[in-house]
Amino acid sequence: MAHQPVMLITGASSGIGAATARAAAKQGYRLVLAARSEAKLSSLAEELGKDLGGADQVLTVQCDVQSSDDQKAMVDAALATFGQIDAVFANAGRGGEPGGFSKADPEVWKDMILTNIYGVGLTVQHCLPALRESKGQLLLTGSAAGRVTIPGSMYSATKWAVSAIGYGVREELRGSGIRVTLIEPGMVDTPFFDEQPEHALKPEDVANAVMYAVSQPAHVDVNEILVRPTPAEK
Repeated sequence: MAHQPVMLITGASSGIGAATARAAAKQGYRLVLAARSEAKLSSLAEELGKDLGGADQVLTVQCDVQSSDDQKAMVDAALATFGQIDAVFANAGRGGEPGGFSKADPEVWKDMILTNIYGVGLTVQHCLPALRESKGQLLLTGSAAGRVTIPGSMYSATKWAVSAIGYGVREELRGSGIRVTLIEPGMVDTPFFDEQPEHALKPEDVANAVMYAVSQPAHVDVNEILVRPTPAEK
């Protein structure tokens, strides 16, 4: 029997990342879960190990995506444990704060840009050798905010950049057999927001989009999935 496929998820400790881990476990994926919070990862791994028939089917890695060394160690640990990586979900990201370009804290900008753009680039770079071996799939968490103009939003600018990374890496990899998918959710009810949005997607809705993309046959490359909450009734 062939080995179960392996999915690596950054930003896996909560929200979209954790929901995707649960959905992938139900589909039999062995998992590499990476995040800055090791405690949250351990709890999630224990839960998912039951679905997968053992804790040895889930690897947790403490990783700050802004660190190239952390990301290299994440990939090295994944390959040492499972020998392959079949899908990578570059999902780690953070939001900004109000104030627009006039008043926002530039230190918040710096951390957000380094996480949302540089961190994604590092994940792509460090994971590509393994994906070339498996002819696997790369998925990136973009945003509906990366397709529209939002006044004063540096966050939106970072997600435009993620869209550009997705398009650019797809062209770089054309003919390699690796599929590249941008997952672009609208507002999602996650810890990303300080206050719970009244009208939003659930993390599970976005996880379903991820699993749809990875479940397609090898000759089908789902380039983008834009998913928004249904508008509220008037």
